Amino acid sequence: MKNPLLKKVLPHFIAIAVFLIVSLLFCKPAIQGNVLNQHDIVGWKGMSHDAFQYKEKNGHFPLWNPNLFSGMPNYQVAMQGKTVIPDLVKIATLGMPKPINFFFLACICFYILCMVLRTKPVVGIFGGLAYGFATYNAVIIGAGHETKMLAIAFVPLLLAGLIATFEKRYWLGLSLTTIGVFQEIAANHPQISFYFMLVAAAVTISYAITWIKQKDWKHFAMSAGIVMLAGIVGLAGNALTLLTSSEYTPFTMRGGKDVTIVGDSVKAARTSGLDTSYAFQYSLGKAETFVILMPGAFGGGSGKTAGEKSHVVKKLTARGVDPTQAADLAANSLPRYWGGIAPSTSGPPYIGVIVCLLALIGFVILKTPLRWGLLAVTVLGIMMAWGKYLPGFNNFLFHKLPLYNKFRAPSMAMVITQFTLPLVAVLALQFILFREKSRELLKTEFKKILIAFGALFGVMILMYAAMDYNSPLDPLLLNNRWDNSGNTELGRLIVSGLKGDRRSMFGEQLLRSLLFGGFVLGILYMYIRGFIKPLLAGILFFLISSIDLLIVDHEYLNDDNYRSPEEMTSENFTPSANDQVLLADKDPNFRVLNMAADTYQEARTSYFHKSIGGYHPAKLRIYQDVIERYMSNRPEQAIINMLNTKYLFIQNPQTGKEMVIPNPDAFGNCWLVKNVTIVDNAVQSLTMIGKTHLKDTAIVEMEFKDAVVQPQRDSSSSIRMTKFDNDAIEYEANCNGPQFAVFSEVYYPRGWKALLDGKTVPYCKADYVLRGLSIPAGKHSIKFVFEPASVKKGVSIMYIASFIILLFFLGGIYMDWRERKKLRLN
Repeated sequence: MKNPLLKKVLPHFIAIAVFLIVSLLFCKPAIQGNVLNQHDIVGWKGMSHDAFQYKEKNGHFPLWNPNLFSGMPNYQVAMQGKTVIPDLVKIATLGMPKPINFFFLACICFYILCMVLRTKPVVGIFGGLAYGFATYNAVIIGAGHETKMLAIAFVPLLLAGLIATFEKRYWLGLSLTTIGVFQEIAANHPQISFYFMLVAAAVTISYAITWIKQKDWKHFAMSAGIVMLAGIVGLAGNALTLLTSSEYTPFTMRGGKDVTIVGDSVKAARTSGLDTSYAFQYSLGKAETFVILMPGAFGGGSGKTAGEKSHVVKKLTARGVDPTQAADLAANSLPRYWGGIAPSTSGPPYIGVIVCLLALIGFVILKTPLRWGLLAVTVLGIMMAWGKYLPGFNNFLFHKLPLYNKFRAPSMAMVITQFTLPLVAVLALQFILFREKSRELLKTEFKKILIAFGALFGVMILMYAAMDYNSPLDPLLLNNRWDNSGNTELGRLIVSGLKGDRRSMFGEQLLRSLLFGGFVLGILYMYIRGFIKPLLAGILFFLISSIDLLIVDHEYLNDDNYRSPEEMTSENFTPSANDQVLLADKDPNFRVLNMAADTYQEARTSYFHKSIGGYHPAKLRIYQDVIERYMSNRPEQAIINMLNTKYLFIQNPQTGKEMVIPNPDAFGNCWLVKNVTIVDNAVQSLTMIGKTHLKDTAIVEMEFKDAVVQPQRDSSSSIRMTKFDNDAIEYEANCNGPQFAVFSEVYYPRGWKALLDGKTVPYCKADYVLRGLSIPAGKHSIKFVFEPASVKKGVSIMYIASFIILLFFLGGIYMDWRERKKLRLN
């Protein structure tokens, strides 16, 4: 090729084309205009619909969202800052629709990392496809965890910035680290960012040890300064998100609690994060770790059933059960999944056999300082993923590791291995194929590789022979009454049959892994003997690896996950006849309790109405307390009344269809009480609201006693709402004497302020979860305004920072190009 520039850039264009073609083919329905039917996105659209309607009317998003959980900050649902930075995700993904853009973006970011590591483009293509199409990505995209996917996609870009800095490419490091931090935090999935910090710490320590040994203090200082500067600027670009979340978190479930509830009992508590029982849900079983290279060993996802060919069918029919009934039971009622993730899993974190085996080779033969750091953080990630199955270790981390007690779902820590193993695999592939005298080096190390493979597959064979194939679900299956006689024999037969299925699944997957192991060794052997060239070997690796991943991915994200836009709207957001009844109510400022659905896990109701329930991972703690104590089973009438619940959706016991029940006893938007009872603490407050006639008596905790004036109740005094706006609610009171009003709005102290006749006055928490205000005699206007300082401050900081981010990003790339040009000329 005569043109040197074309020779240099062509491989990169080929890489981009490969990523784009694979993403387009895998997501073909998206090209045809279809959209994914994602549970979480449907939920988000439900909870954010009111905010978008508000923005359409007023030109900006509201700060408060009244349509879920009786009200919560809208900046936890949808918000808009001020920035000069364009939509880099849209630019980087060429404007491709979802989910094509997610896969393509992850591939591109990992490819950039590979180029920073100076690998050959074919190795970068292998790594990009391995990372972008790891099965966990397909699983979470199908579920609608889009912020998580974006955070995963930007992880390699951020690490590329760190490594460029550590490798003394300071300008490129400044550019990539700045934009990497900015985009990673902007994805707004703190748990993924937390896991990246563990990887970054391991990588940094690996390099730092080398610098210390070499006494390269100047480079140490330069690297630290650049990373810190880029980090601060990137964080500042997300000031709105960070400041509002930091302000909000202490008041949520993730910020700890002051009370603990067991049944009807309420006791004092003092925690600073989630409960371990809640946080350690979705823990990965220890043996289940091997799904990273055996995707079906534990049954795949929880939605899969044993099937008509199950061993259960054979055992039941042998005992006289009708074959049709046995087959129907196995096909519709018995779970195939037998791992430790409870209550359910959508699919395995499969990384790919080829990737795992090449990573194993890398851990054995690589000499880079990255090896030990990546190995350490890989092991750490696996141990963290075990959660409750390694309680001593993970309880220690939960209570000692900063921020860790804010997160749940330990199995998510497998994203660490999803990142580190492809990275080590890429380094290994570059080492064994393209390093100088690589054939000779590979010959020397081949014995070590064979020993490593033998050890790995030996462990897997021992597991196959020694495991009991029990499942956490087995006690439920054994205790289930499979017939009316109460005989437990059927349960034992079913569990025994399922164990046979599990053994077969594990064995099949073991053979599958051995076959792929043979492919790896075969390619390496042919390369050592000179039968194939390095480029062909690299192409074979990325073809086999990618086809394998795409086949497995297709089980969890395929045509069945797509709908036409019209179908999506019809299925989820078309108002029912009952919705139409409520929407016709001339006073829309009431709430709805939907008991015909999963009240606290669905947000369709919030799409149309101000809902008692909703869908959000960070509810206000005081509201969650009320749910747990009074609303989780049969809702207490007094509680739904004080929340101004005018209508209830329930399931008709005769027809099974949804029906509307009016609640004429709802207290309304606000009311005046006859007296106020002061209690010592939150425990007494939460307990008392279930024993008090709240229309007449308000319950206020001792810390707010200075804001309370005992009312002089008379029937002629009144209060009413005159105007409702998400961020400003107005009332009019006419009082013949001092009064105390309770407002059916959720208490949240960070941003809401009360104005009486235009002057700011103190208000308090009343009835554990609502707002209360003392009102002097006379006619008064009352206004509650939501103006959190964190929003104004965050917008200002992010706007200023956005200019600096662009300067660092573009300027850093230009300066790196100029320096490399000088080197070429010299």
